[in-house]
Amino acid sequence: MSDRKALKITDTTLRDAHQSLLATRMRTEDMLPIAEKMDEVGFHSLEVWGGATFDSCLRYLSEDPWERLRQLRQRFKKTKLQMLLRGQNLVGYRHYPDDVVEEFVKRTVDCGLDIFRIFDALNDVRNMEKAMQVAKAEGAHVQATVVYTISPVHDVEHYVSTARTLEEMGADSICLKDMAGILAPFAAREIISRMKQAVSIPIQLHCHCTSGMATMAYLAAVEAGVDAVDCAISSMALGTSQPPVESLVAALQGTPHDPGFDLDLLSEIAEYFGEVRKKYGEYDVGTRVDVNVLRYQIPGGMISNFVSQLSAQKALDKLQDCLEEVPRVRADLGYPPLVTPSSQIVGSQAVFNVLLGERYKMVTTEVRNYMKGLYGRPPAPVNEEVRRRIIGDEQPITCRPADLLEPGLEEARKAVAPYMQKPEDILSYALFPQVALRFLQERMAAQTGVDYQLAEQGYYPV
Repeated sequence: MSDRKALKITDTTLRDAHQSLLATRMRTEDMLPIAEKMDEVGFHSLEVWGGATFDSCLRYLSEDPWERLRQLRQRFKKTKLQMLLRGQNLVGYRHYPDDVVEEFVKRTVDCGLDIFRIFDALNDVRNMEKAMQVAKAEGAHVQATVVYTISPVHDVEHYVSTARTLEEMGADSICLKDMAGILAPFAAREIISRMKQAVSIPIQLHCHCTSGMATMAYLAAVEAGVDAVDCAISSMALGTSQPPVESLVAALQGTPHDPGFDLDLLSEIAEYFGEVRKKYGEYDVGTRVDVNVLRYQIPGGMISNFVSQLSAQKALDKLQDCLEEVPRVRADLGYPPLVTPSSQIVGSQAVFNVLLGERYKMVTTEVRNYMKGLYGRPPAPVNEEVRRRIIGDEQPITCRPADLLEPGLEEARKAVAPYMQKPEDILSYALFPQVALRFLQERMAAQTGVDYQLAEQGYYPV
């Protein structure tokens, strides 16, 4: 072990940690004051953008996500900034046209992003290809991602062969993404060992603490030669978040893998976020271990959504039935990993099946499109009886789904013309038309004191 390098650590506090624990509600104003100290730690990178943060900024916080990225870039002068990109879905919940993907990646690089962690919910590499190509062309680091799950078709060879394919596509590094927190330590050791033999680029591991196994999985992966892992500062760690930075640093002190971080500095940062977290108590899901994720492979966010949906229908007593229905729906759909957007697709259909008392009596538009192949190639063949019930004799597409999409930038440019202040506004609208339009209109009204409806009539204040 003496010839192995120090473990690299990516901090997720400013993205995945608060997305997992605080419903993605942390504001930029609570990130900036601690940036200088975080920049001094020596992290491999800081995950600060992507995932649900883009949507949340516009929808709930009245913040411009592009401005958040710019401000963070200004503060972090030493550490690389990283984002989570859902392949052809970008930061949304559906596939976007290639022109939107290309412009989004270019603008993101212009705003200061260094590393794109790119994944597809189905591990369909065709859905990652465009974003990877553009990011490479723009000089960014492409971390191509293999999504981890457990099913009859997701064996070690599946993960290894997918990693090998992604390296051949130009990836600069590989991430094994355990979004549900179900990766066991011995499985982590085996997969990372095999990946290290199969590819020549660095390998990073991303786990959530939902089941309580993540730190053990990290230590096993370190023994297997993993190059980097994802952690969060202790006051924003555990539960559905990542393992705590400080604990892993302490565990590796004095070993060849020692990251060499200053625990006193980390303690200051943890104290800061401990106070910040108190501001978001109404959204805080806590840090308990959830054994349901081991039984049903359901991420914590899915269970929260179930509770919300069922409470609205006064049917919270059906929660256990919904949890048990998820694996059945997942099998019918060819065992998609439960990560955005497939987790929402499977979860919503499970709720319908339970509440209506008959499976697939009502089918969501997303499930119908999934069966048509519009989200990509399922990991395993779908249940043909269910498919015929949903789409009849229609045959699923076999091409890359985005090949069927018309360009979208020009239409978005026209729609935001009265409110546009910077080119990124076009992309915000292209991704989330209704949410972004409201944000842009309210921004104009706040800045000018003029009702945005007048702008629609051609009035522009001096």
